[in-house]
Amino acid sequence: MAGPKRVVLIISVFVLLVHYSHCFYLPGVAPQDFQKGDELKVKVNKLTSTKTQLPYSYYSLPYCKPERIVDSAENLGEVLRGDRIENSPYVFKMREPLMCNVVCRLTLSKKTADEFKEKINDDYRVNMILDNLPLVVPTRRPDQENGIVYQQGFHVGLRGQYAGSKEEKHFIHNHLAFTVKYHKDPQAETSRIVGFEVKPFSVKHEYEGDWSEKTRLTTCDPHAKRAVTNSESPQEVDDKKEIIFTYDVEFQESDVKWASRWDTYLLMADDQIHWFSIVNSLMIVVFLSGMVAMIMLRTLYRDISKYNQLETQEEAQEETGWKLVHGDVFRPPANSDLLCVYVGTGVQFFGMFLVTMIFAVLGFLSPSNRGGLMTAMLLVWIFMGLLAGYASARLYKMFKGTEWKKITLKTAFMFPGICFAIFFVLNALIWGEKSSGAVPFGTMFALVFLWFGISVPLVFVGSYIGFRKPAIEDPVKTNKIPRQIPEQPWYMNPIFSILIGGILPFGAIFIELFFILTSIWLHQFYYIFGFLLLVFLILIVTCAEITIVLCYFQLCSEDYLWWWRSYLTSGSSALYLFLYAAFYFFTKLEISKPVSGILYFGYMLIASYAFFVLTGTIGFYACFWFTRLIYSSVKID
Repeated sequence: MAGPKRVVLIISVFVLLVHYSHCFYLPGVAPQDFQKGDELKVKVNKLTSTKTQLPYSYYSLPYCKPERIVDSAENLGEVLRGDRIENSPYVFKMREPLMCNVVCRLTLSKKTADEFKEKINDDYRVNMILDNLPLVVPTRRPDQENGIVYQQGFHVGLRGQYAGSKEEKHFIHNHLAFTVKYHKDPQAETSRIVGFEVKPFSVKHEYEGDWSEKTRLTTCDPHAKRAVTNSESPQEVDDKKEIIFTYDVEFQESDVKWASRWDTYLLMADDQIHWFSIVNSLMIVVFLSGMVAMIMLRTLYRDISKYNQLETQEEAQEETGWKLVHGDVFRPPANSDLLCVYVGTGVQFFGMFLVTMIFAVLGFLSPSNRGGLMTAMLLVWIFMGLLAGYASARLYKMFKGTEWKKITLKTAFMFPGICFAIFFVLNALIWGEKSSGAVPFGTMFALVFLWFGISVPLVFVGSYIGFRKPAIEDPVKTNKIPRQIPEQPWYMNPIFSILIGGILPFGAIFIELFFILTSIWLHQFYYIFGFLLLVFLILIVTCAEITIVLCYFQLCSEDYLWWWRSYLTSGSSALYLFLYAAFYFFTKLEISKPVSGILYFGYMLIASYAFFVLTGTIGFYACFWFTRLIYSSVKID
């Protein structure tokens, strides 16, 4: 009974970890208290669309501008995400409601009308921020009576037809009904903002006489208590059309405390199927891995006992299996330099994912810190160059290599260089579309400086330390003349076994992958890092075990060329990841522009390449440990 109890205990610990990582609130972000009458300033962020995946700055459209546009402080991650946070003319006072406040009036030209129409056609949304909370639009869920879903940002406008007409027209959302939810401190008489919602309307405002600053609207008048409640008389977008932008502000007291205010955003798409499907997937993989491990341990124990009982050379020669290739199993592979480079890069990725994931689970990388996750991943990657250099140099010395500086340069430049080249081409395409998602020259220079100024020197330091260490000794001697590999059965064909090996690791992550892709490409928050860490741990175990099993079968077939095959076996899961990304593109996304499609597949190619390096390295080290373990356990004459 000890085994099942231990399994139940481990599962209980993981469930607690997942639960608390989901509820734990980010440290380091201080709440802001507001007195009645304190000024509240709404900031505007980028315009986003799931159809084009190209963000634009708010003022790329001719919206009402403040006297002076001021950019908010940004971190590196925000710039890479395409965030452009700026001030806006939407300014009001705490707990002082406003009705029909006029922001500005503008007359469209053909050019500005076309700009609005293009954004409406592409389903662009306007994003705003108040007290670090993103603006959301509450919409009812059709499948639930009281269920409400919160969508980030409101649509620029909508398309429709006038009654009795078949011609499609474009209408703009020019009236915003804001609702600011606050939690009141009964003792201090101060309030904290816990929600920021909007209901957008399209209203063709009317007024009497000539327009002036004191003109009162007849469609929306605070003096007559006439509020906008529908879009029955919408504002059309066309050449020479006059648009008046207005807004209301309503304040609602809420029981939600400041520490829980992000729950609305983080749980907006929380469905039971998410939890059950992930747990189901993980349990299958855990028990499958347990079975594989048990079979391997029993078979290996029997093999080692049998080999060690053989007394004569004749008996040993009659025996077949993995012991026969002991004189070749540690022979350096073809292109050993390249293997060292990829293993070093994989160690760098492993360190980056593990450290970032731990910080995320502890709550340090909350969505309230926009761009924090991307900034953290980038910086941790840079500093993990130390491990990359160390791992590649240790392996290179074991292969009797002498030119450690050459291998260091390859480790420092190969993977980042390929990714940077793809990124540069994609960025040029975004630049051509005049999108705010294009990384500015200054940021590009900062990335190059981080790479050349910090990462490369750290890779050299790691390589220097690794190469000075004594070389790893092989448990058995390598013969001078390579042994001939017998003809292999069809199922041991390298391509076939490599492709089969990638299925199980991909199976461990594909459900979670769906939610990750949804959060990236459909602009939703992802914050279930407890589950993600659990999936990552399961991925490590799965990659290791499937590689060990296939490596064992390969050695039993007297094929000792395991070095590259162990890397490619688990690394082939990246191929399935890319194929799944293609499937997701055609079934879940509505991308129609060629540039947007190129961006999607370009970024997913970089992600799949990174996943290949990570999983390949896990498989390689598992097989490396396994072969050293079994060949050091048998007596070799």
